[in-house]
Order: sequence, then structure tokens, then C-alpha cells
Amino acid sequence: MSALTTIGLPVALGIIMFGLGLSLTVGDFARVLKQPKAVIVALLCQLILLPAICFGLVLAFQLPPVLAVGMMMLAASPGGTTANLYSHLFRGDVALNISLTAVNSVISVVTLPIITNLAIAYFNPFDDQLGMQWAKVLEVFAIVLIPVAIGMLVRRFWPAFAKAMDKPVRIASVIILVVVIAGAVASNWALLVENFARLSVITILFCLISLTVGYFVPRLLKVGKRQAIAASFEIGIHNATLAIVIAQTVLGSTELSLPAAVYGVLMFFIAFGFGFLIRERGPEADALADPAAERAASA
Repeated sequence: MSALTTIGLPVALGIIMFGLGLSLTVGDFARVLKQPKAVIVALLCQLILLPAICFGLVLAFQLPPVLAVGMMMLAASPGGTTANLYSHLFRGDVALNISLTAVNSVISVVTLPIITNLAIAYFNPFDDQLGMQWAKVLEVFAIVLIPVAIGMLVRRFWPAFAKAMDKPVRIASVIILVVVIAGAVASNWALLVENFARLSVITILFCLISLTVGYFVPRLLKVGKRQAIAASFEIGIHNATLAIVIAQTVLGSTELSLPAAVYGVLMFFIAFGFGFLIRERGPEADALADPAAERAASA
């Protein structure tokens, strides 16, 4: 294992999750109760529908077992903090994004190991080796939630410092995300070249389906457009860094991280293009940037 894998990846993820914590308050979790329909629909899509769709894609593409598990792990990963940026750019409900990221990050501590273990049991990529055991589940808990909790505590007790650090940490998170993905790609270049054709097609398709499901399912269920835009990016932009870290440091497999690495590169461009398709258009867009205005418009 390289220093990037053993030290760099967990530290990078820790900084990203700490940055998420700096942007959260207890109220972000409480806000879920004010928009229960949008939250429940988004979470059901994220936690149940997407893994089922991903499983179908993996079978259809006949991926090798290790890559199949890597795709399922990616599907089980929560929304990334980059979703908030895209939601802001394309007039989504950023507050809903923040709440969804907060809730989904907590839930994923349970659901990600479960889905990963089911995938390992089904595809058997490690020659009958057991999947993610209890100690490794605790490791996932530690690398996901502890940095978030520390960030929230910093914001609670040192709000001025948290406010001053928010933008630098966000910028650092984006830079770190790019470096982590580039490092994962570089360190697995031969494997990546060998599997890029099939991985690029399935990851592009999975990203497009995720974004489409995230937008149209809420709209079909009468969720407001800004909330649907938020859900689309939350569901379509997965935390690729988390999937890479768990694959390489928790499960010790670099090949397992390849789907997340490819997805992490391509999702930025796909989500950006998709945002232009679903963004608000016309003079009413500015009015609908106000949640109260959208509720009035849809009443």
C-alpha cells in the first residue's frame, strides 16, 4: 500500500467530511421534518431504487466480480458535498441539499456496509473471503461521522472561526477531491486502461440515470421543482471519495475503487450538462428562487 492509500486518502476524506460538518447545524437535521415528502422521496430513490438499478446495470454489462462490487459500493455511497454547489448554480433548494447530505451521510454508515456485503456475497470477488466485518463497519463509522461531528462542534462553539474557515475548506475539499481521484487513477493506470471502455459506459449511464431519477421521480410525486433539482444533484453526485477510501483502505482493494475513480472524473461534466436541462428558465426563475414564491406558484 502506498502512502497515498494508507495516509493520504483517509486524511483527504476527513478534511472533506470536516468541511461538511462546518456547514451543518442541528437545525439542518430538524429541517427534514418541514419537508418530509421531498426528503422521503429522495432518500427512497437514493437508498433503494439506485442500488437496484445499479445491480441491473452490473448484470447487463457482465462486469467482473470486483468491478461489480465497486459499482454497488458507489451506488450505496451518499451524495457528495459537490451536490450543494451544483444545486446553487442551477437554482435548486440548497437548504434541502444540506439536510439530505446530513441525513444520508448518517444513514449510509449502516446501508453502505450492508449493500457492500450483499454485493460481495453475490459476486464473490475475493475467493470466499468474508466481506466487511464489524470492525470494518466501525472504521466506516469513524471516517464518515467523526470528522462531521467535529466540524459541527467547531461551528457550534466557535462560529466565527467556522465561518472564516468555511470557504477555504470548501476550496480545499474540491482540490483534495481532484487530487484523490487523480491519484487513484494514476496508481491504477494499467487496470484503468484495461477496463476504461466498459467502466466509462456504465458509469456515464449510471450517472445519467441517477440524475434523471432524482429529478423526475420527485416531480411525478408533486414535489416542487427547486426541491426536485436539489434531489437530482444529491442523488446523481455520489461521494466518490468515500467509495475510493473504503475500497482501498478498509477493504484493501485498489481494483475495487476503479468504478468510483472513473465516476468521480466523469460526473462533474455530466451533472453540469444535466443542470442546464433542468434549470429554471424565463423571468419567473428569479421569483422561484424564493421557496415561498414556489409554494405560492404551485398552490
